[in-house]
Amino acid sequence: MPIGKGRVIHSRKETNSPHILIVDDEPHIIELLELTLARMGMEVSSAIRIEDAKQLLQTRSFQLCLTDMRLPDGEGLDLVKYIAQHCADLPVAVITAYSSTENAVAALKAGAFDYLSKPVSLKQLRDLVKSALSLPPIKTEAEAASQTEDNQRMLLGNSQPMRQLRATIDKLSRSQASVYINGESGSGKELAARMIHERSARHKRAFVAVNCGAIPENLMESEFFGYKKGAFTGADKDHDGFFLIADGGTLFLDEVADLPLPMQVKLLRVIQEKQVRRIGEAREQNIDVRIISATHKKLNHCVETGQFRQDLYYRLNVIELNMPSLREMREDIPLIAETILTKLCRETGRLNCRLKKDALTILTSYDYPGNVRELENILERTLALCSDVQIGKEELQLPQQEFRKDIDHSSSSESDQGLPLQDFLDRLEKDSIVKALDQTRYNRTKAAKILGITVRSLRYRMERLGLNNP
Repeated sequence: MPIGKGRVIHSRKETNSPHILIVDDEPHIIELLELTLARMGMEVSSAIRIEDAKQLLQTRSFQLCLTDMRLPDGEGLDLVKYIAQHCADLPVAVITAYSSTENAVAALKAGAFDYLSKPVSLKQLRDLVKSALSLPPIKTEAEAASQTEDNQRMLLGNSQPMRQLRATIDKLSRSQASVYINGESGSGKELAARMIHERSARHKRAFVAVNCGAIPENLMESEFFGYKKGAFTGADKDHDGFFLIADGGTLFLDEVADLPLPMQVKLLRVIQEKQVRRIGEAREQNIDVRIISATHKKLNHCVETGQFRQDLYYRLNVIELNMPSLREMREDIPLIAETILTKLCRETGRLNCRLKKDALTILTSYDYPGNVRELENILERTLALCSDVQIGKEELQLPQQEFRKDIDHSSSSESDQGLPLQDFLDRLEKDSIVKALDQTRYNRTKAAKILGITVRSLRYRMERLGLNNP
């Protein structure tokens, strides 16, 4: 039967069957997809042009779109962008030539769910369809805000960076692409990775978080890939590594820049081949794992210096997610601080404490080199040492004790009057650091101890305030 313009094919009559849209101009590809999807109980419609597909999208409801990358009236990428803009709930997968992976990457970045390489593997097609149909519906902003999970509370806020971050996470959760999360320590990289997983088609399977810098190098292979009983001394039972545990789900590789080069080679092969072989086992096992990676280091700089493999970098960094620092969204700090304080009170059995206005002013002005993790540390320490229900500026346990005690507008000099709050706080901070450095003859370790902060934090503050060694 010839393919007509905008031809609609009903593979099944049941109205409850998922409806799949195929967009391709190759008859044998359409026939292969139709037969496979019909056997899976799907209803199928097909189009050979982008304009035909758009007309069908405007008149019918679909649960998945499969499109070729090269069509008579344009590129499949154009259809991906159209669907992302007008049919955000509809997952779309692209079919591309094996040698055109750059096109597939472009489609993933534009919002595609996944891609298939020609010749199409029927097993991969079936797996893709099942994953796409199990995607949870997109949550509205109100629904997301009403969630009570710990990761959601840490990503609360109405600042522009936070709204953009949540929107990007929603988009990434509807894709199978590898994600690289870039951000400072304590900025919530693992929390973002968990949100991507929990809103994805993989949400019912395992989320496995691994700190690559915490695993001894001699144990990495057995921890990542697993081993068979008797493979080496001490292997008294079979052990599934991180990849097998995360099969069907998500593997989060935190501090991935700390992986030694030999392990990077082995990791690259597993990601490329989608197969893993346990130590002491002859056969390889197929795996389906989405990789999300993160590090506080500049991974591209690690590539330039030879510390990280370039080919692995491109495999991991298909889509990059940048985490904003806490100082980039100061307007969200009061809400985040109050939410953390409520949680801490609940965990310690305390009555709900409240932060006074002057305390919130101080917290909003602080720079947080450790980001949200540092804010939580400050509030936990404050709660432990404060017996009052109302917490003011005097009760706050900031890392720099002298800085906290000196913040008092009533005792400020005449030259400080009328200064913006941040300038006034910077002046006090600078005076305290200079005083500590003078006392220790610029011994940063001793100065940091006097100030109650880490040497790293002191170095950051000195650079920010323009303080250099004499």
